[in-house]
Amino acid sequence: MGPHRVVHGPEGPVRARVSPPPAPVRAVLFDFSGTLFQISGYADRVRAVVPSPVGDAEMDEILTNLEAGLVDPEVVEAQRARDVSARAHRHAFTTWYASAPQLAPYADALYAQLQAPEHWLPYSDAEATLARLADRGIALGVVSDVAWDLRATFAHHGLADCFSAWVHSYEYDTEKPDPRLFHEACGELGVEPGETLMVGDHPAKDGGAALSGLRAYVLPAGASPGSERGLEAVLRML
Repeated sequence: MGPHRVVHGPEGPVRARVSPPPAPVRAVLFDFSGTLFQISGYADRVRAVVPSPVGDAEMDEILTNLEAGLVDPEVVEAQRARDVSARAHRHAFTTWYASAPQLAPYADALYAQLQAPEHWLPYSDAEATLARLADRGIALGVVSDVAWDLRATFAHHGLADCFSAWVHSYEYDTEKPDPRLFHEACGELGVEPGETLMVGDHPAKDGGAALSGLRAYVLPAGASPGSERGLEAVLRML
């Protein structure tokens, strides 16, 4: 057994060794949906595409059908590897929308909303957090499992200029936590993975950045569109 190999027991390394202090964080990578932005509510989106008025009782039935569709076997199967290509992403979402019978004729229109910048809302603390990071000289990048270029959405809300790296999963035929995505963003920013923090809302995908040598911070799920996300925690971590 080589002298440099670290063997871990149930509680930690068998042979103690002095570890160097962690490198300072020079860059932060952000996920998109659920981290910096959230799309407008489904009730508003449905009313925007259905030509006739939708009452509260009918809307409740539509939303119940959407919730039920999330466990429909056909919908579940359509979600597999949905972010590796634009085609797979469209199929995944339109299959889910169409699982609510009332929305089947409007599945394509609902999907078009996903790529429309005006339907996405930044969380209320996103702009201030990004500005403070930039003021500290921290390089910023976006790493997102997505099926279209996000720069137009960020630009629509005045946030595109904050970022120097854009890594979209569909352009690489893969999804997070594939190390290629994180390492590509680090390369574009000119930083090492050990100098980089990944911030997102998915424990396996965004938290998986730790397996690629980055640090990771996973936000709790459930923040409503336009609300405060708790992004100031990122500033405290630096």
